[in-house]
Amino acid sequence: MHIKSSFSKQNHIISSRSNQGGGDSKRRNFPHSFSEAPVVSKKGGARSVMKPNSQNVIPIQSQTGKHPQDSGHSRLNELGYKQELKRDLSVLSNFAFSFSIISVLTGITTLYNTGLNFGGPVVLVYGWLVAGVFTMAVGLSMAEICSSYPTSGGLYYWSAKLAGRSWAPFASWITGWEIQHTKHLINFVYLQWAVTTSINFSLAQLIEVIILLSTGGKNGGGYVASKYIVLAIHGGLLFVHAIINSLPISWLSFFGQLAAVWNILGVFFLMICIPVVSKEKASAEFVFTHFNTDNGAGIDSKPYIFLIGLLMSQYTLTGYDASAHMSEETKSADINGPKGIISSIGISVIVGWGYLLGITFAVTDIPQLLNQNNDAGGYAIAEIFYQAFKSRFGSGTGGIICLLVVAVAIFFCAMSSLTSNSRMVYAFSRDGAMPLSSLWHKVNKQEVPIYAVWLSAFIAFCMALTSLGSIVAFQAMTSIAVIGLYIAYALPIFFRVTLAHKTFVPGPFNLGRYGIVIGWISVLWVVTISVLFSLPVAYPITDQTLNYTPVAVGGLFIIVVSYWIVSARHWFKGPITNVGTSSNV
Repeated sequence: MHIKSSFSKQNHIISSRSNQGGGDSKRRNFPHSFSEAPVVSKKGGARSVMKPNSQNVIPIQSQTGKHPQDSGHSRLNELGYKQELKRDLSVLSNFAFSFSIISVLTGITTLYNTGLNFGGPVVLVYGWLVAGVFTMAVGLSMAEICSSYPTSGGLYYWSAKLAGRSWAPFASWITGWEIQHTKHLINFVYLQWAVTTSINFSLAQLIEVIILLSTGGKNGGGYVASKYIVLAIHGGLLFVHAIINSLPISWLSFFGQLAAVWNILGVFFLMICIPVVSKEKASAEFVFTHFNTDNGAGIDSKPYIFLIGLLMSQYTLTGYDASAHMSEETKSADINGPKGIISSIGISVIVGWGYLLGITFAVTDIPQLLNQNNDAGGYAIAEIFYQAFKSRFGSGTGGIICLLVVAVAIFFCAMSSLTSNSRMVYAFSRDGAMPLSSLWHKVNKQEVPIYAVWLSAFIAFCMALTSLGSIVAFQAMTSIAVIGLYIAYALPIFFRVTLAHKTFVPGPFNLGRYGIVIGWISVLWVVTISVLFSLPVAYPITDQTLNYTPVAVGGLFIIVVSYWIVSARHWFKGPITNVGTSSNV
């Protein structure tokens, strides 16, 4: 498949749009609302890209005079926004944020039990590739849109622009608004907070297992932390992440790149180390052909089991929208933002598959790994690591060290997720879309949205409080976030292939004639996984085994649409510009 892309190392380019009647002049006046925006024709609306040495290049400075204006900066101003964040991230740093949030060590390690229980090796090995292919389709579609609209608002802003003048307010509302009267965020920001909460809480649970194994294991009198201790660890981790995210973007760039290197090296270390150390190894036939139907959930249908087992892969392959949310801090974001999205998915799929193969070759007894009474308390990968070293050396210390490698990767993942959260809060507040928007939108002397950072950390802590009442409720909340995120991913893509299929003006990166086809594949895949993850995962169905995801997502949708009909449609007009005016885009 040939994909047209004008990725290039251009540092100073001018992007222009023209329409049939008035060229680009009206565009640069930043219309007050979508209803006033000119209609751009497909025939005459392609953005042109000047060469760096063109005489038409104008080295415009940012609003503060500190940052030379590059292509991403130009496009941001063209969309009606000031450059308020420090644009200092390279393409490598942009990639690193998304890659560290995807973090195959995080997703695979924490959900390996699900894959083992539902399908086993076949689902782990082949399900990962299936999810990877379709996730790349979603990523390509998002990258194309990101190239045209490189803003921190990301999906929320994209939906507003792509839905057209009539549907723009409703599209941005449904993608990323809040219900102020209920004081309950039900938007993309909420979903991102839920994901950050999930990642941090997963790390707290892994630390709990590491402490358990370090003190002798469950069968050796090891220390079992209470739910209050786990919550306290979760809070402490969030505090550290908030401090790190309060540092200048140059420091975050360093940590992001360190995280990417750690994830890659960690995967290769573990995928080689564990099979080599293990005295008992699985055969290639077991790894590539064994299908586990003994799930204890009353489900015998292999297709059903396979589809449920995809949860591990699809949960892991999320978070690559971070490249879009960091676009206002990325150099040449209309070029490097899409690169960050696509490369983070591609590399994650490759190294993740390698990690799955390496670990699965050390699996010889699935029921024992899933047994709640083993030394790791039923935490499959922890038990694999621990027993591999214990069986060969008589001590599981090496396995605990391997778990620490994973823990550091999850730490970086949660750190980057909080970074992405804070930028989304910043973008929402800039558009006046949150209570106390003027506060959350403020940046400090280092050009960091400091209040948005600490708000995100606080909310992520509060959301984990549900674990004290019911761990099932907490897990349901985070599971809903996965579906919600992908629905949010799919909405702007859906608008791009329907309402905007004739008017969408691509940026430097575009899919050419394949854009519509790949877009529809992406939308249909999201619809498919939304249905799959709403199916019951245990029979018979009781109040304890019922999958509450469709109830929660459906209820959420009904509340959002109802509030729109009753009230919001009368006053909400969509994203707001801040270049020379505080009007609507």
